Amino acid sequence: MDPWPYRHLVLRTPRLELRPDDDAGLLELAEVTLSGIHPPDEMPFGVEWTDEPREKLGVQTMQHYWSVRSALSAEGWTLNFLVRLEGRVIGVQSLHADDFAVVREVGTGSWIGQRYQRRGLGTEMRAAVLLFAFDHLDALTARSSAFTDNPASLGVSRRLGYRPDGTYLQVRRRAVATQTRLLLTREWFARPEWQLEVAGVEPCLPVLTGRETAE
Repeated sequence: MDPWPYRHLVLRTPRLELRPDDDAGLLELAEVTLSGIHPPDEMPFGVEWTDEPREKLGVQTMQHYWSVRSALSAEGWTLNFLVRLEGRVIGVQSLHADDFAVVREVGTGSWIGQRYQRRGLGTEMRAAVLLFAFDHLDALTARSSAFTDNPASLGVSRRLGYRPDGTYLQVRRRAVATQTRLLLTREWFARPEWQLEVAGVEPCLPVLTGRETAE
């Protein structure tokens, strides 16, 4: 058995290639992080990690993704797909779940470098992991959230068929901010016109789905 089958997993869209993170890709991702993700006066993330000093941000990016990768199990997992455009890493699209075998629900999170924004790439990469979750993992629902002052993220969710599912308050940069919860079912999913290409999925299914054998 391959001790790390996720290295062979790949999702392809018309413009993008998504693969679970590896060390070489994380070095590229750290460079994207340092080049800028959002304007300094904005904070789209619930965890304010981009506020870290520049001299710490690169190594902390690496350490974070290493720690997430090492904790993957059937009880709770996160796949951080490195997103590549024309062979270059431009950001990350995460897909995560807890007790998936019972709940059959996933969550998503993502970011791309500021220079690559406003080109529809955020919608395309999230659609890729949703297609993967619904069609290959047999998920029933997907969840996301975004601050109410993050229209780009909310717009991606709206285009893909998510519906508002309440709000909650969070302290952000020492001030209160409102997050919008978002819910998507297979029936609501606004599927893209293109087809997702997937390779290397079968060896990953026992852990990701919590089933001993792939169906």
